[in-house]
Amino acid sequence: MSSLLATRASSVEAKPLVVILMGPPGAGKGTHAVPLKEHLHLPHISTGDLFRENMRNKTPLGLKVKEFMDSGNLVPDELVFDMLFERLAKEDCKNGVLLDGFPRTVAQAKKFDARLGQYHIVALYFSIADELLIERIVGRIMCKQCGRPYHIHFDPPKKSGVCDQCNGSLYQRDDDKEEIIRKRLEVYYRETHPVIEYYAEKKDSFRQIDSSGSKEAIFQEVLNALSSSF
Repeated sequence: MSSLLATRASSVEAKPLVVILMGPPGAGKGTHAVPLKEHLHLPHISTGDLFRENMRNKTPLGLKVKEFMDSGNLVPDELVFDMLFERLAKEDCKNGVLLDGFPRTVAQAKKFDARLGQYHIVALYFSIADELLIERIVGRIMCKQCGRPYHIHFDPPKKSGVCDQCNGSLYQRDDDKEEIIRKRLEVYYRETHPVIEYYAEKKDSFRQIDSSGSKEAIFQEVLNALSSSF
């Protein structure tokens, strides 16, 4: 058992844990969720992954989601909650979850909090300057098979176009192009950033992470922030 997990077990025993990963698109939420879920033994739920799964399967819901994502707009709440709560009802979520990309609006946050009264909630805000964020995203690529993320400059694969982990093919998402990113940032500041202020008022469960450093330094800051919240 990791020291973080032991601290959690002794301080919030019998309360499922929900870690909400917040910040603009590309701030590092998904990257740090991968090792964090191993420390906490909790599933990582990305609403973006749920959206893409539905789009891949070309479900009616997935076609609606794709239309919003490709245009850089937020997916309506009713579509988000339909997918998310179906996932949360599964057995592997009984001890808690890591949430990436949700809630995106204050209305979602309030509705979500109302349904999670029995959980210990920690909101982590990944903060980063816009131009650095854009540089990160336009160079981002991902494995089609296992989902492992890379960056053509900062974290390239050993062999171009091939995943180090599973030898799957690497690709760039359609919504990782600069013009779409800038529109997503406009939407984020208008619609989503108020969620940061909403959780910041809950000082006991809110932690801000400087996401401009190295992956190793950022992840250590995440662990420190979580330890201080238990």
